[in-house]
Amino acid sequence: MDSTLPAVAEELLKEIKKAFQETSHGTDTFFFRLKFIFGPSAVPALDLVDQRSVTRVMSPSGRTAYQVLGSSGKLYTCYSSCHFCTCPAFGFTVLQKSESLLCKHILAVYLSQAMGACQELSVSEEQLTSILLAEEEDGG
Repeated sequence: MDSTLPAVAEELLKEIKKAFQETSHGTDTFFFRLKFIFGPSAVPALDLVDQRSVTRVMSPSGRTAYQVLGSSGKLYTCYSSCHFCTCPAFGFTVLQKSESLLCKHILAVYLSQAMGACQELSVSEEQLTSILLAEEEDGG
């Protein structure tokens, strides 16, 4: 996990990862703690993980980004290395208003990593560049 999240959030994600590695499932305790720490983003993020909406996109050089198919059907690009998502909610509630630690898409990325539920897609350097530039052109 990245050090951009508060320690309590980092610890919870580590515990979830450990539980899924050992038993392939979480507990109600994790659910309540997720809701307490991440607020209204927790349930929609878990839904995205359940729907296998998170894809890790990797290039041969090792560059990685995540794409999350949002509940609206739009594809958002997330960067776990810098704790950023291209969705409007991230820009507004996280960056502008500081009302939330993160949006449901980036939380879904962290949860899918912890739960081992992330899809994998290998692409060329050119394809990854196109993905990243497409987000810029969309205003992301």
